[in-house]
Amino acid sequence: MQVKILLISGAVATGKSSLCRGLHARFGVEVLKTKAIIQARFPHAASERRVLQELGDELDKKTSHRWVRDELHRYIHERMGEDSIVAVDAVRKTQQVDAVRQAFGPRVFHIHLTASERELTKRYVHRRGSVDRELRSYSSVKKGSKTEQRIDALERIADAIISTDRSDEQDVLVRVASQLGLYGRELEQLVDVVVGGQFGSEGKGHICSFLAPEYDVLVRVGGPNAGHKVFQDPVPYTHRQLPSGTLFSNAKLLIGPGAVIDVDTSLKEAAECDVDATRLFVDPQAMVITKADKENEAKLVQRIGSTGQGVGAAAARRIVDRERPNHTLARDIPELSRFCRPIADELEDAYAKRRRILLEGTQGTGLSIFHGSYPHVTSRDTTVSGALSEAGISPSRVRRVVMVCRSYVIRVQSPKGSSSGPMRIGRGGHTGELSWKEISRRSGISEEELKGVELGSVSKKERRVSEFDWVLLRRAALLNAPTDVALTFADYIDKRNSGARRFEQLTAPTIRFTEEIEKVASAPVSLVSTRFHWKSIIDRRAW
Repeated sequence: MQVKILLISGAVATGKSSLCRGLHARFGVEVLKTKAIIQARFPHAASERRVLQELGDELDKKTSHRWVRDELHRYIHERMGEDSIVAVDAVRKTQQVDAVRQAFGPRVFHIHLTASERELTKRYVHRRGSVDRELRSYSSVKKGSKTEQRIDALERIADAIISTDRSDEQDVLVRVASQLGLYGRELEQLVDVVVGGQFGSEGKGHICSFLAPEYDVLVRVGGPNAGHKVFQDPVPYTHRQLPSGTLFSNAKLLIGPGAVIDVDTSLKEAAECDVDATRLFVDPQAMVITKADKENEAKLVQRIGSTGQGVGAAAARRIVDRERPNHTLARDIPELSRFCRPIADELEDAYAKRRRILLEGTQGTGLSIFHGSYPHVTSRDTTVSGALSEAGISPSRVRRVVMVCRSYVIRVQSPKGSSSGPMRIGRGGHTGELSWKEISRRSGISEEELKGVELGSVSKKERRVSEFDWVLLRRAALLNAPTDVALTFADYIDKRNSGARRFEQLTAPTIRFTEEIEKVASAPVSLVSTRFHWKSIIDRRAW
């Protein structure tokens, strides 16, 4: 794409320079100041406004109003790449605009800023500095310059006119950026979401790491109580805060405002994964876990099988401590300051540039605080709706929803004398619970190998296991409306599946099982993980 040119005109104090600063800071728009051009052409001239106005008039006469056009040619050739924007602060005559339009054609967009004379008089008093020291009022500026007197003639040829009377700098920036299409002109579906369909530990990390190279932006929500393991040789890596595709792509990494953060864990993970502040962005409003949060949650480890990471206590404090001055958000932590940036800005930039986004949910639908087997649930909504809310992404942006389910349902082991919750949704008790010895008998995988794998990524507790829960699958499908299902741990059905590279190589019972999942979930099983290895995923997607 070619360089786009924004011409800005308007009376003194309408907000042209403030607009340019905002465009540069927020969108990376380059700024070419006509004042700087004049000073470069006349290096020994005084910098007073009246002198600069007179020298600008002189340049107009010498070049037939083409000096802005000529400088644009040089600036673009020497300093700018493709698919970028340069704003000219500011054009002051219709002939200057005409010369630029003749040279650059449809690449030029002209915005004229206006304000009432009463407002301009008030603003001029506040903004008058060294450049304007000989002009004590706006009326003096206007009276001494015919160009200033005629400035509103540019309204007739402008592509857009924006009155700044009742708008502050941020309002004007949003209005202009919208005129330029910097937020994107279409509501495109650019977001794919991965969520768990059971009680967590479905293998979301493995699926996300497989998909990650296809995306420009990776977003994670939730907290450090959910560990997502990804394949690395010789030792797997467990992500507790960063997206699971961190090591498999160069995508931007975003931690949403609804996330809960353990500072030490986040910084450690960023260092281990060689991620710096040019790639990782943490929303300033993400909640930070304190030592007191972990202490307050310790009792839940025994009562309901909580991981005791302080996530729930921090989430509760976010609500009940709103009247207190210190909320301990990411923006309050000096060590996180270099990573802090509103995620909404990054997402908006991604939408405008048609970047693909992968949102990674944590835990599983059966653990949702609203839809799970309360009180044996987590502290957040783990459905696709909850993940979108925590990230700040509209449902209308979603293209695909991938719901991950494993061949046998698992939960963390119950603390002694207590329960981590029922294995089967809506039917109470522990109906369907199996032993790892039985899974070993069915699959052909040794019990020792199974128990070595089936430890909680964060809790390190042995997991409980049960028959596949078709009621839970249907409930999760109802809540998440998946467009696709990812089936994991196909080798637990039959060890022979671990060698499959194509769908038809799976055992006949596994294929029948997969087909029935598609019927119950009303979605195709598009991904099948046959073992924990980077070559282990059968990709059946049509997207």
